Amino acid sequence: MKAIVLAGGFGTRIQPLTNSIPKPMLPILNRPMMEHIIIKLRDELKITEIAVLLYFKPDIIKNHFKDGKDLGVNITYVQPDDDYGTAGAVAFAREFLDESFIIVSGDLVTNFNFKEIKKFHEKKKSKLTITLTPVENPLEFGVVIANEKTNRIERFLEKPSWGEVFSDTINTGIYLIEPEILDHIPYGENFDFAKDLFPKLMREDIPLWGCPIKGYWRDVGNPISYRDVYKDIFAGEMALPFKGEKKKIDKATVYLEEGVKIPEQVRMDGVVVIGKDTKISEGVTLSNVCIGSNVVVKKHTELIDGIVWDDVQIGSKAKIKNSVICNDNMLKDEIKIPHGAVIAEKCEVGKKSSFEKDLVVWPEKIMDANSVVTNNVIWGTKYKSSIFENGKVIGRTNIELSVDIVTRIAESLGSTLPIGSSVFLSRDYHKSSRMLKRAFVSGMLSTGINVIDLQSTPSNAMRYCLQNTQEVVAGIHFRQSVIDPMDTEVILYTSDGLPIDPKIAKSIERIYFKEAYRRVNHSEIGELTLESGVEEKYIKAVIDNLNINLFKNNEIKVATDIMFGSTSNIYPRIMNELGIENVVLNAYKDDKKLSGVAVEVEKAQKNMENITRAMGLDCSFLIYPNGHKLQIIDDNGELVYDYIALLAVLEMIDKYCDHKMKVLLPAWGPDFIKYKNIKVVRDKIENFKASELLEFDLIANTDGNFAFTKFGLNRDAVYSSFRILEIMQKADKSLSKIIEKLPKFSFKGENVACPSTYKGKMMRKFLEDAGENEVCTKDGVKTWLSEDEWILMIPDDNRDFLNIYIQAENEKSASKIFWKYQDKIEKWLSE
Repeated sequence: MKAIVLAGGFGTRIQPLTNSIPKPMLPILNRPMMEHIIIKLRDELKITEIAVLLYFKPDIIKNHFKDGKDLGVNITYVQPDDDYGTAGAVAFAREFLDESFIIVSGDLVTNFNFKEIKKFHEKKKSKLTITLTPVENPLEFGVVIANEKTNRIERFLEKPSWGEVFSDTINTGIYLIEPEILDHIPYGENFDFAKDLFPKLMREDIPLWGCPIKGYWRDVGNPISYRDVYKDIFAGEMALPFKGEKKKIDKATVYLEEGVKIPEQVRMDGVVVIGKDTKISEGVTLSNVCIGSNVVVKKHTELIDGIVWDDVQIGSKAKIKNSVICNDNMLKDEIKIPHGAVIAEKCEVGKKSSFEKDLVVWPEKIMDANSVVTNNVIWGTKYKSSIFENGKVIGRTNIELSVDIVTRIAESLGSTLPIGSSVFLSRDYHKSSRMLKRAFVSGMLSTGINVIDLQSTPSNAMRYCLQNTQEVVAGIHFRQSVIDPMDTEVILYTSDGLPIDPKIAKSIERIYFKEAYRRVNHSEIGELTLESGVEEKYIKAVIDNLNINLFKNNEIKVATDIMFGSTSNIYPRIMNELGIENVVLNAYKDDKKLSGVAVEVEKAQKNMENITRAMGLDCSFLIYPNGHKLQIIDDNGELVYDYIALLAVLEMIDKYCDHKMKVLLPAWGPDFIKYKNIKVVRDKIENFKASELLEFDLIANTDGNFAFTKFGLNRDAVYSSFRILEIMQKADKSLSKIIEKLPKFSFKGENVACPSTYKGKMMRKFLEDAGENEVCTKDGVKTWLSEDEWILMIPDDNRDFLNIYIQAENEKSASKIFWKYQDKIEKWLSE
């Protein structure tokens, strides 16, 4: 058997540890991670022929391992000329792979028994075996479903969201493969094992076998994970070979390499590893620490629960805990790091400096004496391995989202777009949004991108113009969060007016974390232009897409609360153009009110109910500040719950519109009503391309969001309110009468607390608990308890809880279902 070790990754998420070295070379117990893998392959499987696939910083790996003879193996290096994906890269080693081979990542830490995997592979006479293991948090990995009896793999889901995690069993990236499988991998093309090869083999009915195995397995993906590996080793949860002579000193098990002498006055505890020629002075305290080569630790310093790389100097009376100190750092006397730190290479920390929390310092930074470090040096107040959440960046205004960070985000986005491209920028009227947008402009211009500044324009108006302006490739909107007034949101949209997808976000993040911004020469710097006609274009488009005669021939009376939003310049004008008798409230700009909308909502709802009843209006609307969410008050002055509003709209469309329609709803949308003229598809909007979304007439959910695709693909409360009024005119019935005739049932949504580490387990438990009941896993796990009653569980992507949706015959039944499953969740969490 031969082996392939994958060593070409960029290590983006674990920055700044990989600033100057590739991820497989990160030291674990003073050996590169990849060296532990090679030793394991050699000792457990007796493999001596190993090919290492290179790409990022290959010379560092070659210079360390050379031909492999020092480790008793023969290493062949394979270096593709581009990024061809995991399987595509292996294809370049085709000539080397003339017998069974195992593939392992060079950046894994594991104690899996490789002999067990080989035995399973041979027993199944497998052509391709995938090693499987359960993990607490499966989000970053490929989730796998295998037949419990045969172990044949039935389904894959590559790097899912929580709503798609139907198992906590993941693909570990360790494969045993027979050479004939290489015939299915195209040469010189980007081809991935999980995304391309495995689905292809399954379509061709070539069995893929999943070898279930338990043990320690960690993908060292970020600095926290790197520190946790050491904690696990020191706690005895993971065993790796140590370098040096083993001794018992004080209360510690100590491993000393050549040239190390320990004074008698040194206090030690736990596990202590010390590399070549390191000098430890008297009075030093060492506990659960790994120290590299050529390190100097001066008198009376304490190093606890930490990692120190090579060529580091640490002064006297320093107190350092839970930290990673990279190569070539100088930490002077009396430094205090009580909560932890990651200090990248070639930094200098002045005397008596202190770190107030767990922080990250990027390379080549200088901190003066007596510095009090309260923020990450460069990147903000906390380390983030990703900056996007569902296509947007959210952070504390002027802290996490400061002007320098926003400029870097702009430079990163601009670097992914062709030079000379044009983008729209818009904002609400809050001063934070104005400040950050101006910083963003500079970053875009520096990368050769032209900026069309729409100034204070609602996002729905910007997105409409974006979708209908061919020469503009992207849009960016800045707004104050309506959930937390201390936060600003920066939302990035594609040319279709849709939020950027995870693939685009990852491309931007890679540039952001590597600081690989494009710098254009002076003649290519982008141009800034102001565009002031967007709102007029939007207003005209709204009116052109409505049946004006329906409004002019009916005496409809409506009230609308604009809620201090950016649509205040737009909404009243459309009302007047259509000749609708109307009352518009809060159609003015107020920074303080805008920041406090979250607490104003209930007050606004009550106010609109009273106005509607008092004035005998046909209905009233609440337009949320960003123009995306719509709430309705019916003609009786009753607030219509969002899901009832959706059902009322669908009922009117089904009965009173003159053509059949196709509607896209989320998995949790109520489904007990059968429609004659509407085809309802329940799926995630993220699963569709823009061209596919255009096949639907309406995209909606149960949260007051409507997108009528004849007008645009994005959620738009302004256009939707007028479109719903138009549908009401066609129905010629009051909204309360339509709602009254809807079948009675109960629909509820609840949140149940659940740590992220248990979300994968909850998906698996819900799936197992379903038994013989009908189940859907398009988004979360949806289990039918009877013909019209079901429960759907979707783990929240960003917060520590589960989203529970229930449809039942009545409130009593819905509550019974909820409490039953809440008890089950509590039990599963405690198992």
